Amino acid sequence: MSTSTLPAPPAARPGLALATVLTTQLMLVLDVTVMNVALPGIQAELGFSPTGLSWVITAYSLVFGGLLLLGGRAGDLFGRRRLFLGGVAVFTAASLLGGLADSAFWLVAARVLQGVGAAAAGPSTLALITTTITEPAARTRALALFTSMSSGGFAVGLLVGGLLTDWFSWRAALFINVPFGIAVCLLAARFVVEPPRTRARLDLPGALLATLGIGALVYGFNHAATGGWTAAITVLGLAAGLVLLAVFVLVELRTRQPLMPLSLFADRDRAAAYLNFFFGPMAMMSMFYFLTQFMQELGGFGPLATGFAFLPMAGAVFGLSRLVPRLLPRFGPKALTVTGCLLMVAGLAWLTRLSPDTAYFPGLFGPLLLMGLGAGTAFTPLNVIIMASVRPSDAGAAGGVLQTMQQLGTTVGLAVLVTVFGVASRETTGGLRLTTGMTAAFTAAAIIATGTLLVALTFRRKGVTAARQPASSR
Repeated sequence: MSTSTLPAPPAARPGLALATVLTTQLMLVLDVTVMNVALPGIQAELGFSPTGLSWVITAYSLVFGGLLLLGGRAGDLFGRRRLFLGGVAVFTAASLLGGLADSAFWLVAARVLQGVGAAAAGPSTLALITTTITEPAARTRALALFTSMSSGGFAVGLLVGGLLTDWFSWRAALFINVPFGIAVCLLAARFVVEPPRTRARLDLPGALLATLGIGALVYGFNHAATGGWTAAITVLGLAAGLVLLAVFVLVELRTRQPLMPLSLFADRDRAAAYLNFFFGPMAMMSMFYFLTQFMQELGGFGPLATGFAFLPMAGAVFGLSRLVPRLLPRFGPKALTVTGCLLMVAGLAWLTRLSPDTAYFPGLFGPLLLMGLGAGTAFTPLNVIIMASVRPSDAGAAGGVLQTMQQLGTTVGLAVLVTVFGVASRETTGGLRLTTGMTAAFTAAAIIATGTLLVALTFRRKGVTAARQPASSR
């Protein structure tokens, strides 16, 4: 039978503690896309092959996604602040090593190590927010800021990557993590309070099955983007992932202290929120991946201009993080999520009109603004739905599942939409090839986004509000 430590005292400076945790979340998400605009320079300097270059992005997302569940439950058991600090330290050291890399192998190895650190720190960010900010309305505002960091961080990554690559070199996109990582460790050690933790044994069989299963799925989907859906490695990876995850569920049903409590999915609204954290990023990743190519190959944008082009989206997400918490108690999560999903569908549908002559105003600016408004409105209520009623002892696991769904959605979406792009553009050449493939990919993304709308319609009309307390406190 598990026992918990005594409740931790409240943070002396909760605002500073929150800022420290949110900075970490932005840093972790930013590194998913920060290297995108720097890939040509990396390839030229380190001699990556055309197919090997994708591992600069994939190595981080593969390890990050594969270890998130383990990181979430480990934080619950061994101390969230302890794992948070350790993860940030590993991530920071790996960023320094990556910036110093003198070969393709060492850069990929550093990105793998970054993924390990991110998976350790990531789930604890959400759990630390819910335990540090205890007043319901303030917690809702904090979770909204977390959403803005998670959703807007992808766009900010392109901006930061463009700035640093244009002004310095691709190495600066990794070095920039070092001072921020050191500052986070110093501030978190002083101002972030260690929440109560459950003294229990880690579910090692579940940890192994979840890590291998998610890793195999992520690898299979990533390989599908380059090798096709019928390639032996793709089929083997996807099949192995599905089998391992099925066994994982069986193990979790029989385990007394599971890595991923299946009770997290017992609540209808929470299960639907998890599903939308899969579908939403799945649809959105097409925009980051394809529009950066469109801007640089057909629009004549440089890395810096490409990063700034995504400002409308990032600004809308961050702006709504201040507004949505005021609207949520009044309208409830269903109305806001449905509205946000409609805006996302509209933005992606607009992008299906791309042609080689499409100008930034309004052809790109408009869809980017709609996507930013949609993401900020659709995803903020999901964090509240997931975390507002979860037991404190399961907060890390709940955060790990949330980020796992987001990471898997990102990876699966990119693989599916790149494959759609390749099939649609096979018969065309030049600029027409790019826009033809993108039209098909954005059409598929709009269909996926429609799935988020259908899921949002299943939410209860009132749902979870800022006033709802965690189960253990009622």
